[in-house]
Amino acid sequence: MPVTLDHLNRSAPGSFVEALGHLFEHSPWVAEETYAKRPFAGLEELHQALCATMRAAPHSRQLALIRAHPDLAGRLAQAGQLTADSTKEQAAAGLDRLSGAEAAEIGRLNDAYKARFGFPFVICARLNAKDAILASMRSRVASTPEAELSTALGEIAKIARLRLLEAVKTQ
Repeated sequence: MPVTLDHLNRSAPGSFVEALGHLFEHSPWVAEETYAKRPFAGLEELHQALCATMRAAPHSRQLALIRAHPDLAGRLAQAGQLTADSTKEQAAAGLDRLSGAEAAEIGRLNDAYKARFGFPFVICARLNAKDAILASMRSRVASTPEAELSTALGEIAKIARLRLLEAVKTQ
């Protein structure tokens, strides 16, 4: 259920994290560490503060955040074990309606990407259709590890922004 920004600015730490902890996949620490930066004048300022917390985290914590994301159309999706947010986001991109050939290609690309970088391919699925996601998977596997870490964090920021807009109602 959406909360207001005013409520978040006045809330106790536990309520703040309860409302926003899901924005960053299985990583409520981002909200926990952003709590002290209250009050926020608007949602954009809140989003920027959350992303600043993510980007200021140690490399190991950033990797853990990226690794908390599921493979696109992967084993967890097929088993119905994604978070509600991830299920909705992957469906919005059409990843729940892949042909056998598309599913096999995404599986191969997921495996190649993880073998190269040590973390799953992350993209803001709601802002991309499956063809664009496939094209991005094909091209990004050739990137440098440093570039991919930065790209993954940027995509996580986009995902968090869309989740934030759903979690907080504007008065």
